[in-house]
This record gives sequence, structure tokens and C-alpha cells, in this order.
Amino acid sequence: MKSADGTLIAFDRHGRGPAVVLVQGAFMDRRHPLMTAIATGLARWFTVYAYDRRGRGGSGDTPPYAVEREIEDLAAVIEAAGGSAMVFGGSSGAALALEAAAVSPAVSKLAVWEPPYHVDDGAPALPRDFAARLGALVEAGRRAEAVERFMVDAAEVPAQAVAAMRAQPSWAEIEAAAHTLAYEAAVLGPGNALPAGRLTAVTQPTLVLNGDQSPRWMANAASAVADAVPGAVRRVLEGQAHNVAPRALVPELLEFFVTA
Repeated sequence: MKSADGTLIAFDRHGRGPAVVLVQGAFMDRRHPLMTAIATGLARWFTVYAYDRRGRGGSGDTPPYAVEREIEDLAAVIEAAGGSAMVFGGSSGAALALEAAAVSPAVSKLAVWEPPYHVDDGAPALPRDFAARLGALVEAGRRAEAVERFMVDAAEVPAQAVAAMRAQPSWAEIEAAAHTLAYEAAVLGPGNALPAGRLTAVTQPTLVLNGDQSPRWMANAASAVADAVPGAVRRVLEGQAHNVAPRALVPELLEFFVTA
């Protein structure tokens, strides 16, 4: 399938029923274990479309990057799904899904997991040009440094843990996604500031989810999103952190997509 600018967008389709599109976050593609587990969990009741965001997996990556192109990519997947779909987005993918829902009635319902907006002083302090800095590192061939900066500065992974990850065989796959980290930062916007004005344009039934084991700033972000989106419902999943377990997430999505 091709997006509006001609970029090839790869997707898998699972199950039968009303359409649900999954939007992944950083370091993920459509075959990430979380995405496949969600797809499998929902496929008994829905036709689930799991796609690779541009620049990762089987999808293309036509320059220059713009958030608007990613919104068009999601629109193309929804069009392939029949022109209307429910959407789930996780982490930075949640922010992308919110941006898309604000401009597209083709998103019929929306569920988001912990969009990492920064709404208080407890959140990581990021430079307003974080996306440009990450992009410059990748362009300079310093992909490992770009990954480290994203993990430490944005995802709050301890530097010692990142150093240990660099010694593992899986690091090569992580580093291969380095160019997409600037995309994630662009989707969140300068400083990951809450786009409260745009969120008021999201009129679809919306479920905002977060875990009670995630950092307090993420809970506050979820609360702020739920307050900004008209009529949004917020739920807190017990025992869950940002790396949510599918067994906790899927029942919430199922209930919302069936009944909302």
C-alpha cells in the first residue's frame, strides 16, 4: 500500500470484524511482541491492521520527514481498512494517533496508552530542538549516540543500563531504528508540550490509559490528555508500568472498542 506521497507502507491484517489500526511507539514495528500480542488478542472480534510506521520494518521512508506525512500514512491504512477504523496508539504512537484523530473523522474511536507529554516539572527536561539534535547525530553517523540520548534523556533509562545494552547482540537492531527517533520527537513537539488546543478537536470517543507503576509525570500526562479531549474516559491499570503487559491492556481495549 502507498501513502499520499508515494511511500510504501507495510501492514499485516489479522482476524475479521470491525477495523482496528495499531500505532506503535519508539523502537517498535508491526512485529514487535506487544503489537502482535494486541493483534492476536483482538483478532477474534476485529480485523486488526498492524502497520510499520515510515522508516521502520517493511515501510519506506521518503524525505523530508514531516508529522503530516505520518498522519497521511495512518489515513492510508484506514482507507485500506474500508475508510473508517478504531485506532490504538501506544506511547509516542499515542501522540500520533491523537494528532490524526484531531483532523480525521475516519478515526471512529481512539484508545491511547501513556502519551508521554510533559505537563509538570517531574518530567524529563528536553531541549526544544531535541528532534533536530537527534537527526543531526544520525546524519553525522553517530547513530549509537542518538539512541543513547533518546533513551537517557527522554525515556529515563539509566546510562549504565544503556551501556550494558550496547554489549548485547540486540543492540544492532536498536541502533538500526536510530533515524526514527527524531520522528518520535517531532510527533511529540518541542519539549513534549501538551497540545491542549489541538486535543480539543478530538471529538471521537476516547479512552486514555496509564499504569499505576509508571512515573508520576506520565500519570499526570494521561490525566491532562483526558481533561483536554472532550468526553474522554481515563483508566489506570494496576501493576502496570510504561512497558505494559498485553494481558492487562487487551481486555481494556476490547471492552472499549465493543461498547464505547
